[in-house]
Amino acid sequence: MILADKIIDLRKKAGWSQEELADKLGVSRQSVSKWEGAQSIPDMNKILQLSELFGVSTDYLLKDSLEAPEPLTAPEDADTEGATFVSMEEANAFLNYKTESASRLALGVLLCILSPVTLLLLGGAQESGRLPLTELQAAMIGLIVLLLLVAGAVLLFVLTGMRGNKYDYMEKEALDTAYGVSGMVRERMQREESDHTRNIAVGVVLCVLAAIPLFVLILWQGVDEFYGALGVAAIMALAAVGVYILVKASVPWEGYQALLEQGDYTRARKRNNRKYSGIYWGIVVAAYLAVSFLTNRWDMTWIIWPVAAVLFGVVGEIGKLKEK
Repeated sequence: MILADKIIDLRKKAGWSQEELADKLGVSRQSVSKWEGAQSIPDMNKILQLSELFGVSTDYLLKDSLEAPEPLTAPEDADTEGATFVSMEEANAFLNYKTESASRLALGVLLCILSPVTLLLLGGAQESGRLPLTELQAAMIGLIVLLLLVAGAVLLFVLTGMRGNKYDYMEKEALDTAYGVSGMVRERMQREESDHTRNIAVGVVLCVLAAIPLFVLILWQGVDEFYGALGVAAIMALAAVGVYILVKASVPWEGYQALLEQGDYTRARKRNNRKYSGIYWGIVVAAYLAVSFLTNRWDMTWIIWPVAAVLFGVVGEIGKLKEK
């Protein structure tokens, strides 16, 4: 085992993130990341600090020993809970699942966002006299399409979740990865980092620019029921595509972070009630459908989704601050 893997192994056993280890050593997180990626080697002073911090000898750190000795002392703030071992085969299977499930989850979210579009367009066309339908007929057709799209989305979520049940421990428990796993994950992250960054940027830009079609239609055609509905439908379509790109880019990246126990998947974060995120989004879906059906303002209730996403991010940041 080389020094880079020993630092990773000892840090994880102590239950620390890269940021936490960096703070204890008085260096930047990037320095720790480079050490663990075998891109640079800590100087002798840092080796001595690592030895004291983890309670191991400097000989163990500097020699390519295959087996870790018993710690000389228990590392300060170490997490003594047993970690689940993850082999290279399991790690690859998990990453392949995250990559495959990304498209299905993204499609499910896209279907949810687009589900009221038909209802909006038929309602606007009926009110403006462009369709020979009664208000009830337009509403019923729109609702049937809406329910079919939501049902398809739910089916995608359920099937994807069932396939991923066997990997739940990867995102919820402390991990002890086999030799070479961390290096493999970092190599894949580096290879995909530019694509990931570009896709996140494109998704965010599409969501931000989604309202432009509505403004253009209003300026071009004035205030009209049909063109208003068409503008809102265009907003939802652009937002749906943007969110699709964001979800598809984010899901595989979360798999990398889970195996490396970084970002939202540090051991401290795993203990910080991650199970409530599923409940949160379940409540958001129920609230969206309930408010939309009760008010019949599908042209307005879509705002629940971006608001819920922002609130979820705020709650996550608050959790990080509390940990610090």
